Amino acid sequence: MAFNSVLRRASKSFLPLAIRTVGSPRTFQRAIPTVLFVENRTTLRNFLPFSHFSTAATSEKPIADDNLIRALETEIDCAEEPQDVEDIPNEFPFKIEDNPGERTISLNRKFQDETIKIEVDMPNVSIDVEDTDDNTKDADVSSIPLVVSISKGSGQYMEFGITAFPDEITIDSLSIKNPENSDELAYAGPDFNDLDENLQNAFHKHLEIRGIKPSTTNVLFDYMANKDNKEYLLWLKNLKNFVEK
Repeated sequence: MAFNSVLRRASKSFLPLAIRTVGSPRTFQRAIPTVLFVENRTTLRNFLPFSHFSTAATSEKPIADDNLIRALETEIDCAEEPQDVEDIPNEFPFKIEDNPGERTISLNRKFQDETIKIEVDMPNVSIDVEDTDDNTKDADVSSIPLVVSISKGSGQYMEFGITAFPDEITIDSLSIKNPENSDELAYAGPDFNDLDENLQNAFHKHLEIRGIKPSTTNVLFDYMANKDNKEYLLWLKNLKNFVEK
């Protein structure tokens, strides 16, 4: 009995109020580890605020990222909203394949026993043009690079490298290619401008009757300008979505 009395007096000196209300010695014995655990948690809690603050600081998005997001949002608001449907004339001879996110479009058609495919790239704009007095003046001269392939079946095909200007088409290169032979050392023919003038004109006529002519390429200037706006707007939105993650 005396020993139990000593224990009860000792327990009052260090046990919390909740433990002091426990009645039986067995409950008291189970409570001692609990007291030690509570005291340890109290000691550790003194260090938790600093640790918690450090974790929170690293999880927050940097101010520079917030500024970048706002700048992107401003540019998106300022970007011209492209048209959803381009005005393509009914007499346009090619079917257009346009995939969002790609810088080129593809045109294709059948002409008699031939398959004609054209890859159209984004317009190029040059502003430095020399006039007749050799003086440089500012003028917007747009051009569109085209690669035209004309095939008959699955064998060889003829490939033209073309630059389309408003109301004019120039042929830059001409070659015969074999899909089964990709040898880069194969002879590609002379420079097109070195060919006889009559032969050059005949090739221009060859393309014209297949639909590769200024009335066709002029439609592409508006189409590709609108596509350029679309791709730029999509690019901005993709950047903003990535930074926001």
